[in-house]
Amino acid sequence: MTDRAPPPPGPLHLGQTSTLPASPEAAVLDYVPNPRTGTLYLVRFAAPEFTSLCPVTGQPDFAHLVIDYAPGETIVESKSLKLFLGSFRNHCGFHEDVTVGIGQRLFAEMQPRWLRIGGYWYPRGGIPIDVFWQSDAPPPALWLPDQGVPGYRGRG
Repeated sequence: MTDRAPPPPGPLHLGQTSTLPASPEAAVLDYVPNPRTGTLYLVRFAAPEFTSLCPVTGQPDFAHLVIDYAPGETIVESKSLKLFLGSFRNHCGFHEDVTVGIGQRLFAEMQPRWLRIGGYWYPRGGIPIDVFWQSDAPPPALWLPDQGVPGYRGRG
């Protein structure tokens, strides 16, 4: 993930026809004012059909992503997040880089009070890989439910 220019003022995608960005770097994430500034609460996004490409073989990799965050002054606009995550379909990256990069970009741009991401990757070569990143310890009073994705068990 590279440094990028700040997005234009106002949501770029909300209420507009938008195409899938060519790459994660080209994707613009929109942020809108938090309607409950000053209130500690949790927002969860689940992307159970996330895809990217293996940087070695070019074959598709599949994951169930769960993004939890406690908003600060802004919240991420969900359509722009969907387009950002979809931009990984043609992006080559190791599971660790993809998962942590998504979390770090959201945290850097949105500046929430706290953020975590769980990347539950489906097996390739017989080994599932789960990748977790969080910005810091969660705020003490934040209700933090389990991400609800069981470990991979295979058949039976």
